[in-house]
Amino acid sequence: MKTIIAEKPSVAREIAGLLGASDKKDGYLTGNGYFVTWAFGHLIGLGMPEDYGISGFDKASLPILPNPFLLTVRKVKKDKGYTADTGALKQLKVIEQLFKQSNSIIVATDAGREGELIFRYIYEYLKCNKPFERLWISSLTEKAIKQGFDNLKDGTAFDGLYQAAQGRSRADWLVGINATQALSIAAGNGIYSLGRVQTPTLALICKRYLDNKNFTVKKYWQIQLTHNKAQIDFKSISATKWEEKQLADDTLKAIKRGATATVTSVETKSVTEQPPLLFDLTGLQKEANKRLKLSAEATLNIAQSLYEKKFITYPRTGSKYIPEDMWVEIPNLVRALQNREDCKQALTKIKWGRFNKRIVNDLRVTDHHGLLITDKVPSVLNADEDKIYNMIALRLLEAISQACIKEITDVSLQVLHYDFTAKGCKIQEAGWRSIKGSFTDDGEEPAQELPELHKGDELAIKEAAVLEKQTKPPVLYTEAGLLSAMETAGKEIENEEERKALKNIGIGTPATRAAIIETLFTRNYIQRDKRSLIPTEKGLQVYELVKERKIADVAMTAEWELALQKIENNEANAGTFQKEMETYAKSITDELLQTTIASTNQPKLTCPKCKSQQLIIRDKIVKCPDEACNWVQFRTVCGVQISIENITSLVNKGKTSLIKGMTSKAGKKFDAYIILKENAESSFEFEKNKSSKRNGK
Repeated sequence: MKTIIAEKPSVAREIAGLLGASDKKDGYLTGNGYFVTWAFGHLIGLGMPEDYGISGFDKASLPILPNPFLLTVRKVKKDKGYTADTGALKQLKVIEQLFKQSNSIIVATDAGREGELIFRYIYEYLKCNKPFERLWISSLTEKAIKQGFDNLKDGTAFDGLYQAAQGRSRADWLVGINATQALSIAAGNGIYSLGRVQTPTLALICKRYLDNKNFTVKKYWQIQLTHNKAQIDFKSISATKWEEKQLADDTLKAIKRGATATVTSVETKSVTEQPPLLFDLTGLQKEANKRLKLSAEATLNIAQSLYEKKFITYPRTGSKYIPEDMWVEIPNLVRALQNREDCKQALTKIKWGRFNKRIVNDLRVTDHHGLLITDKVPSVLNADEDKIYNMIALRLLEAISQACIKEITDVSLQVLHYDFTAKGCKIQEAGWRSIKGSFTDDGEEPAQELPELHKGDELAIKEAAVLEKQTKPPVLYTEAGLLSAMETAGKEIENEEERKALKNIGIGTPATRAAIIETLFTRNYIQRDKRSLIPTEKGLQVYELVKERKIADVAMTAEWELALQKIENNEANAGTFQKEMETYAKSITDELLQTTIASTNQPKLTCPKCKSQQLIIRDKIVKCPDEACNWVQFRTVCGVQISIENITSLVNKGKTSLIKGMTSKAGKKFDAYIILKENAESSFEFEKNKSSKRNGK
């Protein structure tokens, strides 16, 4: 007998159906010489400090450097501690029995770093020594699974992948556990979570927020002219940007007294815009955030669902290319889309026999190729799945289309002694831009059509106006912008040699970036302001403490990602990497234990209920320490974080300022004051003194 282990029950059922293992048992299927079972994601993980006999946050125990690292069954929170997940224990017993009854194992967990880790941790925890082979597939179609079983690979071929996954897992433990405990001990006021990737990501958000907030907006003025030639209206703009409106107004008066514009130069060039490559996961998440306002995590979940339904290939990919041997499949995928209503218009623009092979590059394919549809085309999907599927399908059609060729014209004009410029664009070959019919990128103004112009032409001025403009601060990060910054963290590095070394190396991986962003929300370090990501008070407090330290440095985190890639490719030693991480954990622990968190930020407030105790202020709640009194006020009310200023106002004056943008249970936005009633319970008061009986806690 052979045991096949998948990552999820749904994938196990697909495989079992193909192999004729149709006999259902508790926790597995069997038949035709196979047991087919599954994990539920990470059944086994690294032990926590209490597994090493260290309870609570103890300065004397830091740094904690496990030797060896212990593996434990997944735990769930219960009361004030953690206990083994009963579902995980039960499934683990099933897996153990099947392994014992088998001659060999076939690993069918997701084909990537985390999928490898899920299996290897189970294998190691059960002290199994049975030989194993690897099923390495990029889609769950019947054809892909059959091909995968025809080409099973020796499990040891993936030792580098496992060592990189294990190295990442241990590094996150060493940095996260030690740094979090050290800073929390130093603070003595709640838990301050730090992490190998989460902290530099928080630093990106905080730095951008502060740069935006501290930016001094300056006004300036330009003059815009309207001309007409050969029945075509077009505009030009002054090269001068006046810092005083009066100077611009004076120039405008002079122009209006009958000045003409003289063309001083005309430059025309042909610009070739290559089609975009296929989506990798980060690219898809960025596009879905921009166009559909979906979070990175939501996009990943939708893509995973489409993958498990066999409509798209493996989504957790970091590549935008396909290997040469897959190119023959592309025409079939395009033909399959003829049955999809949303793609029929785009398919009329495709030039058969002239497909662009730009996406083919064996050297740029990582664990998995770029995101593709499969030949199984969906007929019914939910609204978000439908939109994500269409994005992937239309991107394929764009990627195999020809380049878009534009004629760009730059015109220089002179009016009086002032320089003006006009820019025009003419599409010569639409190419890939015809698929969606969009000829400019997001945020770009559509370029105007220009008449034929020559040097020396005199142009009348139909209209002239002063435009008031202002300098723009660095834009706050949206999730799309943050994903880009995480993906290209190396670009931000000032040292040129480091920047070259870390080119195309980001922080986190396509598979983990969404989870990192969600962790920052969970920790109450960031919040959404419409579509922007901004830090909370707690997030800014943590940033101020660590911004000068290595733990917040994207360059160092990017270097670690580079080291993990080398381990995966058997070009670096995992043991050396772990030693470096232990050394770093020691130094960051020592640094953070010296830190003092200024308590000046926290006002001293007396409990409004018992009138005797000083309130304890945390990032999520404000509470009275007297259990008999038990007064508590949550810091997040109807989705909005209540500031320290408003907490102070509520406790001392019985009322906050007007809090905007709260969300009711029905999903409706509203503005209200939070007030304290006579019994010290909080409630809402609406403008015009319309009080609500709803409780504000």
